[in-house]
This record gives sequence, structure tokens and C-alpha cells, in this order.
Amino acid sequence: MSLQGPIIVVSSTGLPAFTAALDEARTFPLIDTTWSDASRAVAKLQPAAVLVDMQQAPESGLSTLATRIAAMQPYLPLIAIDPETSLPENAIPLSNSAKNSDRLAARLRAALRVRTLHATVMRRCGGRMTIAETDPVRDATVLLIGRGAGYAALSVALGERMGLVGALSIEAAAKHLNSRDIDAIVLGEGFSVRVVEAFLTVLSEDARFRNLPIIVTLQSVVPTYDLPNLEIIRGDPAYIAVNALPLIRQHSFETQLSRTLRSIDAGGLLDPATGLLTQTAFERDLAIAVRETLSQGGGLAVARFAFDSGHPRAQLDGARIVSRLMRQMDFGTLREDGSVIAVFAEADLRLAQSIARRFSSVMRHTSHGKRDTRAEPEVTLASLEPSDTAQRVVPGT
Repeated sequence: MSLQGPIIVVSSTGLPAFTAALDEARTFPLIDTTWSDASRAVAKLQPAAVLVDMQQAPESGLSTLATRIAAMQPYLPLIAIDPETSLPENAIPLSNSAKNSDRLAARLRAALRVRTLHATVMRRCGGRMTIAETDPVRDATVLLIGRGAGYAALSVALGERMGLVGALSIEAAAKHLNSRDIDAIVLGEGFSVRVVEAFLTVLSEDARFRNLPIIVTLQSVVPTYDLPNLEIIRGDPAYIAVNALPLIRQHSFETQLSRTLRSIDAGGLLDPATGLLTQTAFERDLAIAVRETLSQGGGLAVARFAFDSGHPRAQLDGARIVSRLMRQMDFGTLREDGSVIAVFAEADLRLAQSIARRFSSVMRHTSHGKRDTRAEPEVTLASLEPSDTAQRVVPGT
């Protein structure tokens, strides 16, 4: 795996043993540096990635280095090998490197793919796109699977930082994975090792989820699956949440970049934050759809999903759910008042009600902030009448 820049390895003892896995994967060039020279080496060499050996690492060394790396463009992966303490927000953990050395090359490839995607977006945008402008964690949605006392504590620790979807069974989790965009899976207590291993095997065999961050908190699971971002993190809920955050942030950022590229490919007609049409494009398409339906016959229905104005994240999450679940012939937008408008082509009021119920059932499983704060939209439906115009057919206007 040749790179556009070197990989810097920061250690107190020269090149650590884990770099042997990179030699086997033909990853080059590798440049080792000490903690005292790390920041200077990063600024001078402009690396493709930075690996830090957390054994004998100085207390403030990683924090200082992480701050410098977070400000660099494009995205620069920082991977902390065998951490034993809480990590900075952009330091991706990799545990048990000695027992699973081949995972390092896979984790690095996954991170470098995000870096390449960021560079592509920057090039096509003709300017800068930084993580600091919009923290990807604010947009992230995590699927928490578990039971028992630990589930409640984990849901609070994660829900304070991002959107959270809870599942008490593997079957319920599978439904969420198929119906919405998930940025990470956190597997808590309450399942046997055999059930967890079977679930991880299924995820590793599905290309949609192979690069998804998967955080396992169980004691007996060994990360031997073809899942580059599978990480075993044990400890109290706050520690698990903090050390899972970098992987979640990376995946959410990757999703953000993918939406931006789709918007560019669509000539700016798609909102990169939601995947729905921009308001200008929506009003144009709605006018055309109304005119053609009235002249040629057929059905047209419009749904308005209104959210609690005190939870703007619920509005954004609802818009993305609509974008994912809509049929290809349908279209929608997120309005300035926070409501989501969806237009269903060739649909009468009964079909529109069925579609809207499905959207709402997915939305209400997400919590935002406090554990019991739910995204429960108020839905209003309307069907196109012969006397309607594009302005009059939208409910609530």
C-alpha cells in the first residue's frame, strides 16, 4: 500500500513491534520519531497518517499532538495503539495490537479512505472543508444494542453526545440497520458470546456494514472478524463513550463527505446536510409535478412532518430518514421552519398515510440529548385537488 505521504510512528522506544504488520502489508514509507519531536515532524513531513505507541507515552504528549493534527487538512488519521486512558476526540483507538497485528493495516486502510474522500471533496469544492465547521458527532446516530443495568448508563453516556437508537434484541437491531443510516454500533451486555459472534459474522459478510465502527463491551469476544473498525472497549460507560467517539466521528465525517459529493454530482440541487432537494429545487419540481398531474391525471399526495422546535437535531435526523426511505419517484425538502415536506407521486391519500406511518415509526426510535427525548413528528397529509396550486397543496401553508 503505497501512500501520498509517509506514515509517522511516534514512540518512546524506536519502531514498535506493531509496525511489523505494516511491513507485511507493504505499507511505506514509515518514519519513526520521539514524542518530543512528534509535532515538528508532523508539520514538516505532511504525513498521510500518524500512529502513536501509547506504551510509556508522556501524559500531555498525545493531547498536544492531537490538537495540531485536528487542525490539518485534509483529514489526517491519528491512531493510538493500545490506549489505557481516555483519548482525545480525534485519536482512534486500536487495542490488543500484539494479538491481532493484522488489524492495524485494515484500520489504517479504512482511515486513509476517509482522507482520500476528504481530499476529493476539497478539490471538487475548490476550497476548504473542515471538521471544525460542523462537528460530525452532532450529526451521528449510534445503534445501542443491549439489556440490563449497563444499557441505561451507556444510553445516557452516548445520548449526551449524539443521536441514539436503542435495540433490546439483535432482531430489532437488524431492522434499524436496514431502515436508516447508522454511524456506529455499540454492543452492550445481555447477550451470550455465541449470539454476539453470530451477529458480527453476519455484519462482516455484508458489504454495507463492513467498515462500520462496531464497539463491543463484552469480555469474551475476540476481534478476529473482517471488520476493520471493530474495537473492544471495556470499562465504565463514560470511558467507553469517550474512546468510541473518534471512530464514530470518523464515520460520520465520511458520511458527510459522501453527501457532499452527491450534492456536487447533482449540480447543487441536493442539500448536502440531508440528501433532500434544496428549497429552490423542491419548489420548482413541485410546480412541475402539480402541473403535470392536473393535466395528465393521476394522484399526488404531500406530507408535512413537523418536529419540536426545541430539538433541531430531530428535524435534521427526520429529514435524513425521509431521504433514505423515499421511493425513487418521490422528493422532499427540509424547510427553514424545521418541517420536512415529502411529495409522493402517483399516490392517493391512503397510500400516503401508509408511507408516512412507516417514516414516523422509524423516527420515533431515535432519542436526542436526554434518554427519553424522542423525535415524534406531527404529520399532516393532503392530496392534490383539481383547484389546487403548488402553494396550496402543501399542508400548513
